[in-house]
Amino acid sequence: MGTLQNFGSLLREYRNRVSPTDLGLGSSTGQRRTPGLRREELAELSRVSADYIKRLEQGRSRPSASVINALARVLRLSQAEYEQLCALTGHTIVQPGELPHTVDAATRQLLERFDMPAAIYDAGWTLLAYNTPGVRLFGEPAPYGSHASNMAWRFFMEPANFVWEADAQENLFKTSLVADLRDAADRYPYDDNLAKLAAELRAAHGQFDDLWSTAAATKLGGTCGITHHPAVGSIKLDANALAVPNGDLKMIVFTTKPGTRDAHRLSSLGDDHHRGLHYPQ
Repeated sequence: MGTLQNFGSLLREYRNRVSPTDLGLGSSTGQRRTPGLRREELAELSRVSADYIKRLEQGRSRPSASVINALARVLRLSQAEYEQLCALTGHTIVQPGELPHTVDAATRQLLERFDMPAAIYDAGWTLLAYNTPGVRLFGEPAPYGSHASNMAWRFFMEPANFVWEADAQENLFKTSLVADLRDAADRYPYDDNLAKLAAELRAAHGQFDDLWSTAAATKLGGTCGITHHPAVGSIKLDANALAVPNGDLKMIVFTTKPGTRDAHRLSSLGDDHHRGLHYPQ
């Protein structure tokens, strides 16, 4: 028997052992022909088609890493079972656990030294800290873990205080942001909060769902746009995204072109806060 056929046999076994009531599906009337989940139920919970589940179980398709991660979450597989499915399909094993949320001392010092606005995010683009110039520009951060503290939620679901000068810039930014978020979901398949956020965004926003489904390979590197500050007016900003290796974090640094009205407006916000980091409460 080939590896894909072995994968299909295991998938059927794992599907049959899961009780629908354990996943909040409730008990259906009538006698079920399968002892566990139906293919249609597994497909819906995994965000794929029932025909695709059938082809997987018959050994006729090789699933992507993201599909394996989704199946592992729905079927509540152990780490060993998940690793076996990865081995059968040739995918890299992702260790279980939640997204890292700790900003280490070296990263904190770096953020504090910036004279321009800067922020630290986790790999799923949830805000972890602003420096003082960042708070002067954008205000105190939203409570940690709330939808408002996540960049993807704010740009897709709320009126964001950042606009682009061209539709192409906005489309590239949002495509890259969703690609980054999906990459984080693939690398941290056991982070329930990230999985819930992605599921809610997919259900609530058609563009987000379309971008998620295309699995774009581009990553968020930066963008240019305009924000409005109630005291000084509009400021044109370059936003550059940097990877922080320690803790798998992201940093965004906001700059203006030297000598411009935008630079003057940004500097005129003044140093009316105690210098340091500002964390979501």
